Amino acid sequence: MFKFIWDRFEELLGSLLLFVMVAIAFANVVTRYCIKMSLSWTEEITVNLFVWVVLLGTAYAFRKDNHLSVTLLHDAMPPWAQRACRAFSLIVCVGFFAALCWLGMVEVRDEMDLEVITESLAIPVWWYTVATPAFSLLIIVRILERAWQDLRNGRL
Repeated sequence: MFKFIWDRFEELLGSLLLFVMVAIAFANVVTRYCIKMSLSWTEEITVNLFVWVVLLGTAYAFRKDNHLSVTLLHDAMPPWAQRACRAFSLIVCVGFFAALCWLGMVEVRDEMDLEVITESLAIPVWWYTVATPAFSLLIIVRILERAWQDLRNGRL
């Protein structure tokens, strides 16, 4: 069961979050046009969940090796240079997401210390921003999984 969930984590959570976002946005449209009342909290939730979905999508793309890339220069290189470029790009990506994870943790800690709350729902802001370090860590794990697979099949 754990392997099933781990292998599909991004799809499962991303689908659930997208469903929640669409349902909330739809409810806001219905209330705005049918009873002339807008639900102010819907924008707050949908915008913040969108950030979560983007980070999950990034992890998914690394897991499936489906990132958009321009390979013209890469394909013109000899195999050893292709492997070196791939290794370099994975190292840069790990560094970027490690920095994002660290800075995200600093941000969450600051929001907790300052007790920052949201405008509409008056809940702690860190409830939303905790996704940045958490999903950055997930992305790093997916990059390392991709690197391991690349090592095993000769792409690195």
